[in-house]
Order: sequence, then C-alpha cells, then structure tokens
Amino acid sequence: MRLRNIPGSREEIAASRFAVNEPEMNKGRWAEEFGNDNPVRIEVGMGKGRFLMNLACANSQYNYIGIEMYSSVLIRAIQKAQVIDPCPQNFCFIRMDAQDLETVFAPGEVDRIYLNFSDPWPKARHAHRRLTSQTFLRRYEKILKPGGQIEFKTDNMDLFDFSLEEIAVAGWNLIAETRDLHHIPILSEGNIMTEYEERFSLKGNPICKLIAAPA
Repeated sequence: MRLRNIPGSREEIAASRFAVNEPEMNKGRWAEEFGNDNPVRIEVGMGKGRFLMNLACANSQYNYIGIEMYSSVLIRAIQKAQVIDPCPQNFCFIRMDAQDLETVFAPGEVDRIYLNFSDPWPKARHAHRRLTSQTFLRRYEKILKPGGQIEFKTDNMDLFDFSLEEIAVAGWNLIAETRDLHHIPILSEGNIMTEYEERFSLKGNPICKLIAAPA
C-alpha cells in the first residue's frame, strides 16, 4: 500500500518536542536524553503511536522510544501526543529505518523491543525485510542488554510461522508463544492493544504473540 505524502510533515516532525532529530548523537547516551537511568524500551514500526503512548502513560519506570520510517504516519503520532493531558515525559519518537538501529543504540542499551503487526512482506524475495527475520534478529541481539527480550504480535499466521522458524534457526530462546492471545490469561494480562489489534479482534481474527530472547 502506498502511503499518501502529507505536505509539511517532515518540517512539523523536526519542530516537535516529541521527535529526536539526530538520534545517532544519543547513542550510548539515552539516559541523558531522558534525564534518568530507567530502562529503555523501543517499538519498531510504531505506526500512529497508540500502543507506545499507552505504555508510557501506564509505566513511568521505563523510557519508551517509538521508531517509524514514514513521515506521513509519524506525524499522526505526534498529533496524538500533543493532546495527551497530562503528558508523560518518558517517551519520544524517531523517524528512521530500522536497518539503522545500531547507529542509534549502543550494545546493551535496550531493555525490550516491541514488534506489533509488522509488514508481512509476503514475497519470498523480501523475507529479509521482515522485522522478525534473522537479519533483524542479529541487529536486535547487538543492542539488547543481557536478558533483554522481543515481544511480537501479529494476526498473520504465515508471518508468525516464519518468525518461529527464524527464532529457532538464529538460536534464540522462545520464552512464550500463543496463537490466540486474548484467550490466554497469563499472556493477555495487562495487554495493551494497538489500533490494528483492536480492529482485527473485532473481526474475530485470533492474535498471535511470542516472546523471545537471545541465547
């Protein structure tokens, strides 16, 4: 799906207090950006930001960074953030390609990575672009702290099967997994839904979730 360009969105993002414009300057220094030593958790492909901002509002003991590569999507998250009252100070956004994570985060600087309803890239030749591919798992492994985890949710069964296979081949530990999240009390307790999750659930689509960590 082609995303509609929104004139002036990049300029508005650059001027927003919620956006970090030169994130590579904070590599190894995110504690200074937030003004505390709380663990840093990131969402890769955050979309319009509902999930991340709800997490931030509910968990002041963590710092959250939302990563989105499309200006036309990120601007919607910024507009939502502007009307939160009171607005927590423990989140920010970055417009960047997830391929560049290692230029923004130092080894061991990230506590947890959230991947929610990522683009399935259904064609086989695009498999390396999937955010749960071995290519990306290697990137995550470099920035996660010891004991750090990824949490992945999707309604796409083929992508979920692919993700389980990639995690096994990469030698990661699969901590938990389900193909029906909303009917598994242990995993669904405290679950914060994304906009996609809510939409798909209302249609009766089961939601898959896995939690994994580097070995």
